[in-house]
Amino acid sequence: MNPRDLSAHTAYRAGRGIEEVARELGLDPDAMVKLSSNENMFGPSPLAVEAIRESAERMHHYPKSSHADLVEALADRWNVTPEQVWLGNGGDGALDCLARAMLSPGDEVLVPTPGFAYYEMSARYHHGEVAEYTLSKADDFAQTADAVLEDYDGERIVYLTSPHNPTGKEFTADAVREIAERTDGETLTLVDEAYGEFTDSQSARPLLSERDDVALLRTFSKAYGLAGVRLGYALVPEEWADAYARINTPFSASELACRAGLAALEDDDHVERSAETAAWAREYIYEELDAPTWESAGNFVLAEVGDAAAVADAAQAEGVIVRDCSSFGLPECIRITCGTKADTRRAVSVLNDAIAEVGA
Repeated sequence: MNPRDLSAHTAYRAGRGIEEVARELGLDPDAMVKLSSNENMFGPSPLAVEAIRESAERMHHYPKSSHADLVEALADRWNVTPEQVWLGNGGDGALDCLARAMLSPGDEVLVPTPGFAYYEMSARYHHGEVAEYTLSKADDFAQTADAVLEDYDGERIVYLTSPHNPTGKEFTADAVREIAERTDGETLTLVDEAYGEFTDSQSARPLLSERDDVALLRTFSKAYGLAGVRLGYALVPEEWADAYARINTPFSASELACRAGLAALEDDDHVERSAETAAWAREYIYEELDAPTWESAGNFVLAEVGDAAAVADAAQAEGVIVRDCSSFGLPECIRITCGTKADTRRAVSVLNDAIAEVGA
């Protein structure tokens, strides 16, 4: 017996962890700096940590009330009905919910290249087909309506990432609106705002009140620092929000995740501190790294270093982990997560030595 044909599927390759790299290289994990996975430089929200501790003795209960409480809190924050909030096991879990709700076998989706690999993975898991639109390096990866619509051919879902991973570029509100207006009425324009707390730009939220073909994706993994508990959500149009009850897995967000999320929503100081430090780190990298960079609205910076794999390996040997972007189709680029001020300064110093060494 064999599983179904998975030859068209790719495996998601996450950034390597500190413990894994430290064991391999014989380094002290406490002396290493991991800037490869766009995690929060200050760790989780302290309020969320306390909530997890206080919730530990309730782990024998299913997360029914905590799920409802978190949905209500998010609905209040975004001024939507509770039915419009679809919780998931991370942002990728929310992507799976939307794919289950939208895709029939053979339906196509349109994804960005370079871009987040899970868009196409989720579509294929749900028996969809994948087409791509290109963000051109020659155009500084500009995210425009024309860049998307040039390759649009009636796909069921169009994925927009703003800020975009790994480039940090954004769609304007007008561009998102234009894409929604110029695509078919049965096409969902899905705006991934996972890094939305790090930008001053407006969310696409207003479109939810105007249209039934736009949805948003948000996560607690980045600004709130809860990547390890896996909590994300989609905001969907009211007209078809009840589909969630038909496609959701039982209790897709755990008791710990929901309690942590509720607490983190109240931790404005943690989010503000994280966003302000990320803005500082971006500017420091632009100015001090000995390589061309692209301005970013996320908590990371894309840099062109020549041989990305070699530079990343050289930096890793010195205890600094960054993301080789070969998996994004950019073998000449690395992505550097914004760290604390001390970690960012150290990373730039180590990377400058690595760039000089590899280029020598």
